[in-house]
Amino acid sequence: MSVEGSKRVIFAAFVGNFAIAVTKFAAAAYTGSSAMLSEGIHSLVDTGNQALLLYGLKRAGRPADERHPFGYGKEMYFWAFVVAILIFAVGAGVSLYEGIERVRHPTTITNPTVNYVVLGLALIFESGSWYVAWKEFNAVRGEQSMLAAISTSKDPAIFTVLLEDTAALLGLLIALIALIFSEMLDMPVLDGVASVGIGCLLALVAILLAYETKGLLIGEAADPALEKSVRRLLAGQRHIQRVNEVLTLHQGPRHILVTVSVDFSDTVTADQVESAVSEIEERIKRADPAVTRVFVEAQSWARHLRSARNT
Repeated sequence: MSVEGSKRVIFAAFVGNFAIAVTKFAAAAYTGSSAMLSEGIHSLVDTGNQALLLYGLKRAGRPADERHPFGYGKEMYFWAFVVAILIFAVGAGVSLYEGIERVRHPTTITNPTVNYVVLGLALIFESGSWYVAWKEFNAVRGEQSMLAAISTSKDPAIFTVLLEDTAALLGLLIALIALIFSEMLDMPVLDGVASVGIGCLLALVAILLAYETKGLLIGEAADPALEKSVRRLLAGQRHIQRVNEVLTLHQGPRHILVTVSVDFSDTVTADQVESAVSEIEERIKRADPAVTRVFVEAQSWARHLRSARNT
């Protein structure tokens, strides 16, 4: 996924959520609906989250320097983790608190027609934002299921927005259903129940996001296909007797570190080793533009095994 694709998804969600948040808060103040207030908080948190993701993209794009020789790519992972915390602490926390209070002390909703109009418009806007995120996400997930693609994805910008928009659509449906039955059955307590449901939904999304971004922060390998590709490339390289090891690490969504340990033939000269290392680096980077660093270690197979046992 390109940086422009990520920006397009995040910006579309930012604009949509900001407009929806303002509308929801106005409706909540006018009608006194707890579920609508929770939805307004949800949209406001999402708006702030998209701003953080845009900031993370900008920070991650800075070039490497002396203090950060491998670049700033992992800043995207950090800010995505912050987003997960905010969804849990602010979005889920406030919605649960407000919902429990309204369950304990139900309040009759005044002029529910306003809520119907706002919820209907919000569903349209959220659907548009969700479609943009889904289209970008679907372009890279291949044959994988949605959860499998999220698990293997190295770009949290796309799946964070997609999960947020999915939660937003489900939250709107919860609020709409609660509003209908609250009016039909004359049970204002359902408004508070809906708010609790929205809070639980946000908590689940936050936990999933935190789990996925934690793995990226710790460090995840690139797609196994890259390792296989590197091994095939090395197998056809002159002077290499054996490939001891190929390791990959994502330093950011589009920044991959590759380290290889190879056993060169005993007959090669130092100049030939230097030439082979340069050629290996160039071919690996040419095969995958996301590879930004390549380290080649010349090591005998026997010594590599001894080293591996001691680690």
